[in-house]
Amino acid sequence: MSAMLNLLFAVTTILFTISPFTHGYDPLDPNGEMIIKWDLLHSSPGHHTVLVKIENKQEYHHVENPGWKLSWHWVNKTVIWDMRGAETTEQGNCSAFASSETLPHCCLRRPTIVDLLPGAPFNMQVSNCCRGGVLTSMSQDRINHVSAFQMTLGSFPDDPGEFIMPYDFDIGVPGYTCGNATSVAPTKYITDKGRRKTQALATWEAECMYSQTKSSQSPKCCVSLSAFYYQNIVPCPTCSCGCPSSNCVKSGVVPSLLEQEHDPHEEASPVVQCTKHMCPIHIHWHVKVNYKKYWRVKITATNLNTMKNYSDWNLVVLHPNLSNVTKVFSFNYKPMTPYSKHINDTGVFWGLKYYNDVLIQAGETGNVQTEILLNKDMENFSFKNGWGFPRRILFNGDECVMPSPDDYPRLPKSASYSSRDSSFVTSVLCFLLLLV
Repeated sequence: MSAMLNLLFAVTTILFTISPFTHGYDPLDPNGEMIIKWDLLHSSPGHHTVLVKIENKQEYHHVENPGWKLSWHWVNKTVIWDMRGAETTEQGNCSAFASSETLPHCCLRRPTIVDLLPGAPFNMQVSNCCRGGVLTSMSQDRINHVSAFQMTLGSFPDDPGEFIMPYDFDIGVPGYTCGNATSVAPTKYITDKGRRKTQALATWEAECMYSQTKSSQSPKCCVSLSAFYYQNIVPCPTCSCGCPSSNCVKSGVVPSLLEQEHDPHEEASPVVQCTKHMCPIHIHWHVKVNYKKYWRVKITATNLNTMKNYSDWNLVVLHPNLSNVTKVFSFNYKPMTPYSKHINDTGVFWGLKYYNDVLIQAGETGNVQTEILLNKDMENFSFKNGWGFPRRILFNGDECVMPSPDDYPRLPKSASYSSRDSSFVTSVLCFLLLLV
């Protein structure tokens, strides 16, 4: 039996080592992934029409500016004659078609595709295009989480022109790893107001998974804590996202123009304000008020990155009392129950549209905040031993560094109580008042 267990452990270890996605599994979003779907709509020798969709099926990971950049590698000598809804970043060498009336849109063996910007000419659009590569998360917006474009494909003169699915996909967003495409059931389309169904000749899907460690070598956010019953603030751990250096910017100082220059189509490297923790994002959790049946928490997210506004940001919080959220002020809120409706200890917060859905870069109004009113579960509620503070916080899907549990704000020894202690004290006071 022992030998069999050892063998099973060895096989499992090998599978986890060779799998390209195991490092990207997220237990809070077990079904989260990015899907690249190819529908072959028409095919004849040397001429093919393909519809490509990128669908973000993640609950809280989203793609913000500068957006996705999809690339792949053609197996044969395929060219893109025409595109709708997107364009390639380069045309490549199309001299083989010099005698043609028009040149192909792209002749590269490995093209890179970008979404068209909003306001693109109508004749260049397809459904779900033209958002600059931005994809919302499923929790925040179930309408704008899909991008699409259509291509007319051909081949070089010396190629037979057979359509072969490309490989080596890259979505161009830091942290994502994509697998090769696999054949799935052909996509069906509803036409004529639902009276007729058509389907693609063939459909393939490639899965892309996110890994925080691949996205960045160091964390991107940290958490500090405070409470009305504790005189000190527990700061972010020192060097949470790196240690202070000459590259940081002092508070209130604007980076030099040289530091601010970057390719608008690429993610700007953070230039962070000088702090002991050196994180671009700082989250503060404050236990604000204790009522008889409720307690109130204030959450503040501060942007210390002088180079970036965070659009459509979100916070994921893990706390046992989120099953009894009574009111959330100034933010949207959605509980997350991926495993069971009875396990409701995780929720996602995000800003209100046109009000605080953008976290402005440091140096301006670089923070957003909310207050949460929570109903007390008298069986579990307590301010003892750091119970009132979150177990985990994620910003835009990235895990934030928490203080050590040993440093959490504690109740004064003279005021240490649980909800049951509080009820007992209240009963005694009421009894004494009756005697007066």
